[in-house]
Amino acid sequence: MGLSTGWGLWHWTPTLRAVPYLDDATVHEQMVRFAATRLAAGHSPYTSWFPYLGLGSPQFLHYQGLGATLAGALGTGVSPDAVFRWSLYLLLAAWPLAIYLSARLFSLSPGESASAAVLAPFLVSVPQVGYEAKAYIWTGYGVWAQLVASWALPFAWACSWRAVSERRAWFPAVALVALTVALHFETGYLALGGVVVIGLVADGRLVARLGRAAVVTAGAVLASAWVLLPVVVSAPWAARNQVLAHTALEDGYGAKQILSWLFTGRLYDAGRLPVISVLLAVGLVTAVVHARRRPVGVALVALGAVSLVLSFGRTTFGSLTVLIPGGADLFMRRFGMGAQLAGLYLAGMGAVTVARGVTTWATVVLPRYRIGRQVGVAGALGVVGVVALWPLVGQLDGLAGQNAAAVASQRASDRGEAADVDRLLAYVKEHGGGRVYAGMPNNPDNWGSRFTIGAVPVSKYLEAADVDEVGYTLRTASLMTDPEYYFDEANPGDYALFGIRYLLLPVWEPPPVPATLVLAAGGDRLYVLPANGYVRVVDTVGVLSADRTDVGGRAAAYLDSALPGQGRYLAVAWAGDRAAPRTATVAPGAGPAGTVLSTDSALPDGMVRTSVVAQRRAVVVLSASYDPGWVAEVDGKRAATEMVAPALVGVAVLPGHHDVVFRYQGYQGYPALFALAGAVALITLAVDARARRRARQ
Repeated sequence: MGLSTGWGLWHWTPTLRAVPYLDDATVHEQMVRFAATRLAAGHSPYTSWFPYLGLGSPQFLHYQGLGATLAGALGTGVSPDAVFRWSLYLLLAAWPLAIYLSARLFSLSPGESASAAVLAPFLVSVPQVGYEAKAYIWTGYGVWAQLVASWALPFAWACSWRAVSERRAWFPAVALVALTVALHFETGYLALGGVVVIGLVADGRLVARLGRAAVVTAGAVLASAWVLLPVVVSAPWAARNQVLAHTALEDGYGAKQILSWLFTGRLYDAGRLPVISVLLAVGLVTAVVHARRRPVGVALVALGAVSLVLSFGRTTFGSLTVLIPGGADLFMRRFGMGAQLAGLYLAGMGAVTVARGVTTWATVVLPRYRIGRQVGVAGALGVVGVVALWPLVGQLDGLAGQNAAAVASQRASDRGEAADVDRLLAYVKEHGGGRVYAGMPNNPDNWGSRFTIGAVPVSKYLEAADVDEVGYTLRTASLMTDPEYYFDEANPGDYALFGIRYLLLPVWEPPPVPATLVLAAGGDRLYVLPANGYVRVVDTVGVLSADRTDVGGRAAAYLDSALPGQGRYLAVAWAGDRAAPRTATVAPGAGPAGTVLSTDSALPDGMVRTSVVAQRRAVVVLSASYDPGWVAEVDGKRAATEMVAPALVGVAVLPGHHDVVFRYQGYQGYPALFALAGAVALITLAVDARARRRARQ
C-alpha cells in the first residue's frame, strides 16, 4: 500500500503544474474559483448565478457542487486554483489509502486490505471513466467530482455494512452515504443502492436487517435533502442533454458489451494481461466458498454485480430505468465504477488466496530446514508478486510519462502563445458588455477545434480565465445549453440573441459576420460587434413549444432564420404551459421595438441593470438562461418574468422610458433543509451512543 501511494505521489506530480485543462476539469476548477469568490463575499454558491457557460445557470444547484464549495472555502485563504490542483493530486495519488482503510472497516484481513490497496491504482477499463487514473489526469477526462466522491463511497459502503450487519456505526453510515450523494449524484446512487443490497445479503434475520437498511437509507435521504429536494423542485428548468441522448455515453453500453469486456478482462485490465481480473475471479470463488463463514464476501459480490447490471443502462433496460428516481438524467455507464470498487476488494481477497496457495506449494516442495523454507517461501511470493505487478506497473508508468510530457508541452505553449490571448482578454475584461465567441471545440467541423494554445482550444482557455463565452457547449444543465449547440455562426442575429459582443479569432479565420477589428496580438485578432450586449428590446411575434428534453432541437430552425436579427423573438410555451402574450403584430419594416440606452451587468453577482426606451409594447430580454429564480423590476416595481425563445429571460414593458433590473435570487429553502440535516445528525449520534451503552452492559 505504501509503495502504491508513494508511486502515485511521485508519478502524478505533473498534476500540480498550473496549466489550463483539456476537458471537464476546466469546469470543476472554475467552480472552485467561483465558490471561493462567492464565499469571500459572504454569499452561498448554491444560491448564486454561475454565468460563464451555457448563458449561465444555478450550477451548484443542478450539478453536484459540494466538493467545489469545500475546495473554494479552502481557497478563500489561498489560491483556489492551487487548492484544486492539490486536491486532484492528493486524492488520486493516495487512493490506495482509502481502499485499505475501507477494506479494514469491511473486516477484510490486513493482507487482503493491503493487496486491494496495491492493486487500486492499476485499474484500466475500455471506457476509462471509472476509478482509474485516465479519468482524472490532464490527458484524461477530468471527472474531478467523481474523484472527490470516490473517497466517500468506500467508507459509505463499509459503514453501512457495519450498521446493517453489526448494529453499530449508525452516524458514520448515514453521514457518509449522505456525503456521497452530495458530492456526486451517480456515486450517490451507488451509496444508497449499496445500503439496500447489504440489507438483502447481510447475516441475520431478513426483516431485521432490512429494517436497519431502511433506517440508514431514510436517514441518508433526509440528511442529503438539502441537495436532493432543490434538484427535484428545479428539474423542469434543468435541460436534458439532447445532443448526447440515446448514445452510449448517456444510455450505457448494454449488457452484451459490458459482459464482453468483463469476460475478456477489459473491464479491469484493458490493454494488458488480465492480472486484476484473474485475482478477482479467485476472490469471487473464495467469497462463495466461505460465504457462510464470511458473509462480507457475499456482500461484496452482490455490490459488484448490482453495480455492473446498473451500468448496462437504458441500452439494455430501456424505459424501465424510469423506475430509478431521476433515472432519466443519469449517465448510466458511470455505474461501472461500483463494479470496479467491489472488484478491488474481491481481487484483494483473491491475492491472499493465491499467496496462501503459493505458500502451501513452497512449503511442500522446499527442504525442511526452517530458515531455508522461510527464505524460499518469501522468494516464491516475491517472484509471483513481481510477475503479476510488472505489466500493471509498466502500463501505468507509460501513461504517467505521456501525461508528464503533455503537461510540460502545454506549459511551454502557455508561456508563449497564451500571452497574445491574454492581451486580448484584458481588453474584454476592461470594456465588458457581452460574451466572447472563439469557436466551438466540440464540433470537429468548426474552426474552434483547431484554434488552440498548445493542445487546449482557446474557448477552454477562456473558461480558465473566467470569461463569459459562447461555444464551449454541453457543460451545464442550463436551458440554453442545447440551443447553444445549434448556434449558427453565419447568422448575425444569433450573435445578438446570445449576447455575443466579441469575436476572438486566429489570423487565418476571417470574421463569420461583419465585425470591427479592435485589437491584434501575435496571430490572434479581437473583433467587436458594438450593437450587441446582454440586453435587447424586442417584439415577440410567435410561440415556440418546448420542454427541457427538446428545446435545442425545436429552437434550431428559429436560430437558423432571419427573425433573431430582426429583433423578432418567440414567446415560449414551456412544458405544455401557456406562453406569454405576444407583444404586437408587427410588420417586418416597422423598425426596432426599442433601444437600450445603458446596461450595468454584474452577472457573477446575479444582477443586471438597464435603461431602455420602448417604441411600443415590447419585451426587454436578458441574454441569460431562463430560471424561475430570476426576478425583474420595472421602474422600481416588481414585474413578472417570461420565457423568450429559445429559453431566455424577459419582462414586458409599455411604450416609453424604463429602468429595468434583473436579479437572481436562487432557491430559498436551504436554511430549513440544513436544519433538517442537523436534526438527522443529532438523532443518529444519539442512536450510536445508545448502541455503545448497550454494548458495554
